[in-house]
Amino acid sequence: MASLNCGVTVALLGVLLLGAARLPRGVAYEIDLPRGSGVTVLLKPGTQTLPVKFCYIISKRWETTLSIKAGEKKVFSFSCQDPHNYFVIEIQKNIDCVSGQCPFGEVHLQPSTSVLPTLNRTFIWDIKANKNVSLELQFSLSRLRQIGPTESCPDGVTHRISGRIDASTMVKIGTFCGNGTVSRIKMQEGVSLALDLPWFHSRNVSGFSIANRLSIKRLCIIESVFEGEGSATLMSANYPDGFPEDELMTWQFVIPAPLRASVSFLQFSVSNCVKKEERVEYYIPGSTTNPEVFKLEDQQPGNMAGNFNLSLQGCDQDAQNPGILRLQFQVSVQHPQNGSNKTYVVDLSKERTMSLSIEPRPSKLKREFVPGCFVCLNSRTCSTNLTLTAGSKHSISFLCDDLTRLWINAEKTISCLDHRYCHRTRHSLQLPQSILQLPLQLHDFTWKLLVPKDRLSLALVPAQKLQQHTHERVCNTSFSYLVASAVPGQDLYFGSFCSGGSIEQIQVKENISVTLRTFAPNFQQESSKQDLTVSFIPHFKEESVFTVTSDTKNKVYLRTPNWDRGLPSLASVSWNISVPRNQVACLTFLKERTGVVCQTGRAFMIIQEQRAHAEEIFSLEEEVLPKPSFRYHSFWVNISNCSPMSGKQLDLLFWVSLSPRTTDLTVIVLAVVGGGALLLFALGFIICFVKKNKKKKITKGPAVGIYNGNVNTQMPMQPKKFQKRRKDNDSHVYAVIDDTMVYGHLLQDASGPFLQAEVDTYRPFQGPTGDFPPSLPPTNSRAPTVKLATDEPPPGSPPESDSEPYTFSHPKDGKVSNGSTDSPLLDAHEPTEPGE
Repeated sequence: MASLNCGVTVALLGVLLLGAARLPRGVAYEIDLPRGSGVTVLLKPGTQTLPVKFCYIISKRWETTLSIKAGEKKVFSFSCQDPHNYFVIEIQKNIDCVSGQCPFGEVHLQPSTSVLPTLNRTFIWDIKANKNVSLELQFSLSRLRQIGPTESCPDGVTHRISGRIDASTMVKIGTFCGNGTVSRIKMQEGVSLALDLPWFHSRNVSGFSIANRLSIKRLCIIESVFEGEGSATLMSANYPDGFPEDELMTWQFVIPAPLRASVSFLQFSVSNCVKKEERVEYYIPGSTTNPEVFKLEDQQPGNMAGNFNLSLQGCDQDAQNPGILRLQFQVSVQHPQNGSNKTYVVDLSKERTMSLSIEPRPSKLKREFVPGCFVCLNSRTCSTNLTLTAGSKHSISFLCDDLTRLWINAEKTISCLDHRYCHRTRHSLQLPQSILQLPLQLHDFTWKLLVPKDRLSLALVPAQKLQQHTHERVCNTSFSYLVASAVPGQDLYFGSFCSGGSIEQIQVKENISVTLRTFAPNFQQESSKQDLTVSFIPHFKEESVFTVTSDTKNKVYLRTPNWDRGLPSLASVSWNISVPRNQVACLTFLKERTGVVCQTGRAFMIIQEQRAHAEEIFSLEEEVLPKPSFRYHSFWVNISNCSPMSGKQLDLLFWVSLSPRTTDLTVIVLAVVGGGALLLFALGFIICFVKKNKKKKITKGPAVGIYNGNVNTQMPMQPKKFQKRRKDNDSHVYAVIDDTMVYGHLLQDASGPFLQAEVDTYRPFQGPTGDFPPSLPPTNSRAPTVKLATDEPPPGSPPESDSEPYTFSHPKDGKVSNGSTDSPLLDAHEPTEPGE
């Protein structure tokens, strides 16, 4: 028998036999509570236990609960060897400071945990005080850390603290673990504290003391003390339920020099007020406007040196629809950085459609404490994210241990509202200097380029030619341009492009976004290379047109837009590829077949050289893609999609490589001989023409010579009279041509007796490739591959002669003859030429 300080006697009585029942023998406990002690002990089943039928409390009878009040003594044992799996024990002490004397000072555990059954224990102190008096709980053993409603303490030791609004209403202040920053909690009118100790924990002290203080005239005050860098998460009373109506709660923060503190609201909601206004108030050292009042949705103060207070004020709520006021916030304390006192001015006063955001960049860094990284507006309003808008100058500073944890994202819109005023106008897509002077990495700067639909298109011209990023040739520069459609509902990505390539111009049909994305910190050293110009040009129907200058040193890799998802349905894209006069281009495709299966329409590819009719059409659905081929002139590549079935989509990758043109001795000899023969032929033609002209008679109807290459010069079923090829004989030389009627444009005008013929003269192309891509075949066409020109001679063959001009008459419907002689080249209304 041992007498304890609270008057509870615990004795080991050995084995307790109850009647005839044969039960397992165990340790017996005796608890004697003195009268007037205010202590009540309750043994009861745990909330998550095994079935109680396997274990009982053995007192005078078998029981599942046992209550011991002040002035009672009871002896009990358990019918099992592991009672902590089935029962818990609550020890509650009621202290009345209104009618009696309060036991100020250190609070003891009564009875001590060392002599209690090995059960999960909860010690509860319920203290009532005068309405005009506040009680202060001081935590000396370990400062506390507040946790959320779904969290638990790692060691199982939990403090649950509640306050009192009136005699019958309790308010939950919060749940706390150890190893935190909360050192004191003051409450008006009364306090209830519950200390949960797990059965295996050896703690035998309460760890707090009680002091009497003057009225605080608010629900509670929580003091949080920082001794170094760290952070604390705190919550309003009753969180996540609503904060009491028209109440005031304060947090006091102790910040040692030279640390800085910043506040950020993690979660909050507001109620429906009928009187007053919900707000937070700050008492900040050195502020001339204390208290500084903020709404919950405002950016909260940061970069604060020294102690400060934060208060949450409720309002009178609507009785029918009160809503919920709640707040969860974080205070971060850290050392000031070298640049934290430096202010940067971001001048957006001349901008109208630009915004700039400073944001945390994704990080895989995991530490117990990561110092906050804040950007501060006007040195006081700090947050992890900050957006600056156009039309103003902004002063910002940083409170961050490592500025590489932040980056910049910006956006600017350039639009044309009326095509009559912005046609052919240009805009330079250059970064503002105010962004480049910031000590942060630029992540993305996006220009949204908008044009009137079906009125204008866009042309992008870089200062340095661009390279398209492909797996075969990746971009290794510090930045790239990402070009994508900005048309709502259209998923079209033209590609990623960097400097150092062969693309001179990118033309797009409709609205696009151009994003400059950086990949290396040294971008600012290379930012001078960044210069892109956009122009508003006449509207065209293709999705995009790329102008490419072939590279004499490297292969030029090109691929269709939307490479990962396939070219959109019914979309068409072209490449205008130039070939130098002394070079030969080899065009090569990555794969033999596209594999696309069309649901409606047809998918075509057209390769057209700058020579007239040098055009090849391939069906991408049925045919094999062309093998590597040589191109001696600048040429177009056009790819037009159908509406493909789900599954395989249309994507193509090809490349162009250059090699020098070579001419051997045989070609030179043939060229010299051919040139001499051509000279003799020309002299003979002139002599013949002069003689014939002297004998010519003037007639009413001038003779016009028309050359028709489709006329059959052989009699049916007769041997060929012309065994030589056309260029080896003179069958195309006209005997008589009136010198006043050599060219069709000299015919009489429409007022005369004859209609003017549509004529043209073909000569080998010597200028740049045309401005427009080749005409597309009908989408429902089923025509096979068509090659409209003879194959190019192999390398080393002599170039074609430029000395044979011909006059053609073009059909007005624009169709090309297929070789039949049934349809004349002239229109049916064309007058016939009288004979000589």
